Amino acid sequence: MYKIFLSTIIAISTCLHAQTPQVKEQNATSKEKLLQEQLQKQMQKEEKFAKEQKFYQGDEYDLKAVEINQKSLKNIPVIEPDYDFDITDVYRDDI
Repeated sequence: MYKIFLSTIIAISTCLHAQTPQVKEQNATSKEKLLQEQLQKQMQKEEKFAKEQKFYQGDEYDLKAVEINQKSLKNIPVIEPDYDFDITDVYRDDI
């Protein structure tokens, strides 16, 4: 009885050991695949960041066409704020 039990354990451990390289290979390929996916995502983020930085720096934009002439600002009248505004009319019900 003991010999049968021992032989079955040896047979099972041999089968499990034979399958181990396949499992290791599958794990290695899945890790490599995950690594490639993460690299692709990071590269996309870097491209997006580079595009945004190019936009925010504004080196390629010519804004001289929309600049304001400082001399023309003198002709615009200054509007004084109306400090005596009464808000009580807003809350009246009889209007």
